[in-house]
Amino acid sequence: MSAPKKLYIKTYGCQMNVYDSERMAETLGASGYVTTDTPDDADMILLNTCHIREKAAEKIYSELGRFKPLKAEKPDLKIGVAGCVAQAEGEEIMRRQPMVDLVVGPQSYHRLPAMEAKARAGEKALDTDFPEEDKFEHLKARPKAQRGPTAFLTVQEGCDKFCAFCVVPYTRGAEVSRPADRILSEARDLVERGVREITLLGQNVNAYHGAGEGGDWSLARLIWALNEIDGLERIRFTTSHPNDMSDDLIAAHGECEKLMPYLHLPVQSGSDRILKAMNRKHTAEGYLRLIERIRAARPDILISGDFIVGFPGETDADFADTMALVEEVRYGQAFSFKYSTRPGTPAAEKPQIDDDVASFRLQELQALIVRQQREVQESMVGRTVNVLFEKTGRLDGQMVGKSEYLHAVHVQAPDVARGDIRPVRITRSEPNSLAGELVT
Repeated sequence: MSAPKKLYIKTYGCQMNVYDSERMAETLGASGYVTTDTPDDADMILLNTCHIREKAAEKIYSELGRFKPLKAEKPDLKIGVAGCVAQAEGEEIMRRQPMVDLVVGPQSYHRLPAMEAKARAGEKALDTDFPEEDKFEHLKARPKAQRGPTAFLTVQEGCDKFCAFCVVPYTRGAEVSRPADRILSEARDLVERGVREITLLGQNVNAYHGAGEGGDWSLARLIWALNEIDGLERIRFTTSHPNDMSDDLIAAHGECEKLMPYLHLPVQSGSDRILKAMNRKHTAEGYLRLIERIRAARPDILISGDFIVGFPGETDADFADTMALVEEVRYGQAFSFKYSTRPGTPAAEKPQIDDDVASFRLQELQALIVRQQREVQESMVGRTVNVLFEKTGRLDGQMVGKSEYLHAVHVQAPDVARGDIRPVRITRSEPNSLAGELVT
């Protein structure tokens, strides 16, 4: 029996990409591949790219350049580029980096075995189509292997919102929701393999409207069905759009036992003028009232968000509106970025803000977010939370996991196993985590 081929995948960007990398590994498992943690002994290297961050494409070309010596040493090594940069610049990648053997977009991962065979035969393989068939149902999993206690599960892909700054509608296509029965089947399979917490993924996950018994299901109905799966203890979802935060989903946060008290709900700006320029189709006031309704349903919920500063046309007054919104919401976590152009998006054609001004605003915003995050963490000291332990820590006998609120918590607990959920009293807040002790 021949030795298995080794696959090294480097993943950039969002949790959708993490999930896609897992699925690519499973798909290529049917072609005899096993994953490896180092590129040095790989038979195939895949870079799963993200087009959201600044200069994403140039960073990928730089990464490919580092693999040139390895390719020279191992002529049979195959190198591929996947993800959103691949979708946007497939032919250009092939032209600029002839060492690349295959380029595959996010909608074509189910075709990887055929593309790999083509590359092994010495041909270039390029597939960035938007296929009519359902890519999810063409994925062939490897033999059932034990999983860690947490897993991502994609329920929806693509986006119909066309925010002026975003490339997702162009790289991942229109919104598509998976049928409910297939999601539930995959969730049961994950639980049988050791998963206790599932995070539902989608570019606009709360726009989910998958076919199910009795007609299209909402995300809330899907969550309630997942709530009935024995052995599944926790449910999360990300990323959401304010305009799709329906009444039944808000109610689920207050009523569904397994839905965790954490919500990532990006707003991007606190200025109505900038929100209109971004094509967000909601107002700052509407967002604030939505947060009020969510907190009325679940008072202890931790709110997370996304912000872009320096968007074309942003004034000091617009930025002040953003800071005021952050002060009012009081985020437990938030991610903030300086606007950078994405070719092909409407905002890329507008006059750009001075980079020094944008950088100064980002520093101010991040300082406020860090202060709020620390205040929320410090408020946890003395409280008892339930921690799902995921891995060993850096110290002997230390275990690390996540609370209901997605805070990282570390405990001296040598007798605790991965996958255990245990009550922990928080004793100390640290910069990016909480320390605690088991409650006996």
